[in-house]
Order: sequence, then structure tokens, then C-alpha cells
Amino acid sequence: MSHDESPARDQSPPRDRANAMPQGGAALYTPAERARRDASAWTIVQGVLAPLQFAIFLLSLVLVLRTLLTGQGALAADLSIIAKTFALYAIMVTGSIWEKEVFGKWLFARPFFWEDVFSMVVIALHTAYLAMLLGGIGSVEARLLVALAGYAAYVVNAGQFLLKLRAARLADSVQAVPA
Repeated sequence: MSHDESPARDQSPPRDRANAMPQGGAALYTPAERARRDASAWTIVQGVLAPLQFAIFLLSLVLVLRTLLTGQGALAADLSIIAKTFALYAIMVTGSIWEKEVFGKWLFARPFFWEDVFSMVVIALHTAYLAMLLGGIGSVEARLLVALAGYAAYVVNAGQFLLKLRAARLADSVQAVPA
């Protein structure tokens, strides 16, 4: 999960949301939230961690599929899944700090509620993989299939965030165009 926009915490009511969004929906950010987002160092952190996590995911996916198809390279696959899981944890912790700065809530802020809910599924699957690995539970194949389920959920979750990022950029471009 990634919150690729900058935080800025606003206590003002969401009265300005309609003015900050293209036609047809509530705005992702109020002007004050947008200002906090743009001022936050956590926005940059999220912007770095998101593609890093995606790169780790791609490499790990190749290693996991190789192991499932050939039976070779289980250690490399496991190490890559561990790296992906810790990248996920890092992006979730820093993303919650970002959300607190921008929206005043550690998680489940209105604009990212469903993304955060689905992120919990992604975290649960990655954590289940770690529990299987560390606890010696199940076969290598079973463990890797849990990791693949976590990866599938991650792809859906990343898509959610990319759609939000696109919506925010469209809203920002509408704001930037003089009336």
C-alpha cells in the first residue's frame, strides 16, 4: 500500500471537497489537505517506497514462479518474499503516518478507507506466509501459494492507489486551470 500524495493535516470540515474535484464526485483532498500533502516529507517517502516495493514484487514473483515450476530456488524465493513483506510493512507504517499528517487519522481516513481495508488483507496474507515459514507450517508449495495470494491482493491494492493518484492529479490539474 502506498499513499503517493503529500500530507498536510486539516481540521476544517470537508466543505471544500466539491470545489477540488472534477465533476461527478467528492474531492480527494480539501485545499488544506492538499497543502499538507504537498508539504509532507512522508509524501516523498511514499513516492520512493511504492516503486521500490513494486520492483521487489516483480523480482520475487519471478523467483516464486520459478520455484513452483521447477522446484529449485526455494531459498531465493523465500528471501525475496521476506524482502517484499518488510517493504510492505515499511510502506504501511509510513503511509499511516502520512495519513495522520494529511487527514488526522492513522488509517481508514475517508479518501483512502477502502484502500486501507484491502491493505489489511494484503498484510494478513504476507504475515500468514511469514508465520508458515517461521513456524515450519505446510509445504514449500503451500507457503508459496499463500505468498502468491498475497501478491494478487497486492496487485489489486496497488491498482486502487494508482486510481486514487490519477484522480488526485486530475483534480489538481482542474484546480490549476484558471476559470
